[in-house]
Amino acid sequence: MPFIDHVSDSDLQRLALQRVVPALLSRGFCYVDGLLGEVAGGAVLEQVRDMHRSGALQDGRLASSAPGVHRRNVRGDKIAWVSGAERGCEAVNFLLNLIDKLVSMCAGRLGTGTGTGAGAGTSIRERSKAMVACYPGNGTGYVKHVDNHNYDGRRITCIYYLNKDWNAKHGGVLRIFPEGKSYVVDIQPLFDRLLLFWSDRRNPHEVQPSYATRYAITVWYFDSEERAEAKRRFRDLAASTSQQQQQPPQDSGSS
Repeated sequence: MPFIDHVSDSDLQRLALQRVVPALLSRGFCYVDGLLGEVAGGAVLEQVRDMHRSGALQDGRLASSAPGVHRRNVRGDKIAWVSGAERGCEAVNFLLNLIDKLVSMCAGRLGTGTGTGAGAGTSIRERSKAMVACYPGNGTGYVKHVDNHNYDGRRITCIYYLNKDWNAKHGGVLRIFPEGKSYVVDIQPLFDRLLLFWSDRRNPHEVQPSYATRYAITVWYFDSEERAEAKRRFRDLAASTSQQQQQPPQDSGSS
């Protein structure tokens, strides 16, 4: 399915440098409405609905949880991971390419590390697959959490919302608790809205209970250095675990 690229590079660069970068550096988040427009945004929505109807979305998994805590009490979404290259994901791929371009224009102006000052620039060379998510409208949400709580390399979270005619009675607000601030920020999951925010401890957030079907697509952009270090830690841990499994059991008798 062909899509007309209605956003010129100069328009996208203006959006990146005049809106997104200043907002991320000053507030830690930014949202853009009307990113794709009705036609292209509607095509993305229809492809996500097709995934949902086909049963492609499965219960979201927990990285960890306390014993006895039911998954649904922590997160109630159903998800699928896509690259955009799959059949039936042409519109999703168009969206991802646009977000890639926008983030690449921002990256060099966003500073390094976990501070918010301008600097040499965050080095972003890769991102996750896209997580297509649906809260089915049964009052479930996602409890307060931090995306990157263990230095896994995720630097910027981008969420594209797909919910037409959304209003307050539907719930489903994404609430951000900016680090060190006395206020919260509520983001309505409105159709054709793109939200960007720092993935680390600066932005704990939650999805409040949704009482209507709520769709979103999320991608995470990685800081190259932190991601490489996270992969090294994982390799070291895997090697250590493998060695321990290969060692013979120790004699537990007295000597």
